[in-house]
Amino acid sequence: MAALLIDKTVNPGINGSTQQIRICAERGGLPPILIVQAGPGFPLLHEAAKFRQRLNLEKDFMVSYWDQRGCGIASQQDAKSVSLQLQVDDLRAVLHWLKNESGQTAIVFGISLGAMFALQAAEHERDTVKAVVAISPDAHTASSDAAVSSFLRAQSVIEKKRRLSAKLKKLGEPPCTDSAAFQLRARILADLGCIERGKKFGPLLRETLLSLIATYGFLGAARAMRNMNLVQNKLLPQLVSLNLLANPLHLAVPVHYLFGEQDPLVSAEIVQQLPTAITSPKATVTLVSGACHMVHFDQPDVVRSIVVRAGNEK
Repeated sequence: MAALLIDKTVNPGINGSTQQIRICAERGGLPPILIVQAGPGFPLLHEAAKFRQRLNLEKDFMVSYWDQRGCGIASQQDAKSVSLQLQVDDLRAVLHWLKNESGQTAIVFGISLGAMFALQAAEHERDTVKAVVAISPDAHTASSDAAVSSFLRAQSVIEKKRRLSAKLKKLGEPPCTDSAAFQLRARILADLGCIERGKKFGPLLRETLLSLIATYGFLGAARAMRNMNLVQNKLLPQLVSLNLLANPLHLAVPVHYLFGEQDPLVSAEIVQQLPTAITSPKATVTLVSGACHMVHFDQPDVVRSIVVRAGNEK
């Protein structure tokens, strides 16, 4: 793996808030790709090393790792100001900034909730976006909640574990409208190996905490965790009514969808219907075997090949 010629962190001042972007590339002049993190409330800068190790997009692209509004070491005021619409507006502003910086249109690499933001922003950004790569996109909260609930109930019967049944009782029925419920469900799914393949919650949490401290320092890591809770409590109630199937988007750029075959968070309905509900000049759908929700970490070679192919399209 070659050394990075470009590695800088900037604060472009997006819509009056502090939003850090780390820009990395092995050489100058490479086409831009913007990573839009899963969420809500998840920072991204601390995962730059993991992305590089798994995907090495810096070899072919100028990669922008973006801490969205309220994430990472943002102020408490920024974390409390978030809304779904404002996150999309911020993304559009970042895309314009990136176009001015690079002189090129960008691939938008969105993950989960970030993929939903990417699709919504790209509908209005034909001049700044080259293509969207949508990893496990959030598209219909009620459908996703129903799929997860059905999966968890089935697991409690199959495994006959009292501890799992107790956790599900504590979790209650969907939707998750606060950070406590959302994080409990994430912990349960992680322990079942459904977030990253083969990784339970404990190791994932340790990995996250260590990388947060390495990136932001001890105080910064504590602020990032505080901000995650604040953002989740703001956005989760707004996500209850999310339904891209009922309100389809019309994009003027190609979209490449990737779904994990073992991902209980994305229902079969979404896999089948979302790519046809959203109009675009070109759409590809890849159901990735051996992958859960974080497809890009579970099967990085598959994801990388699709991203590079999208970058080479005319």
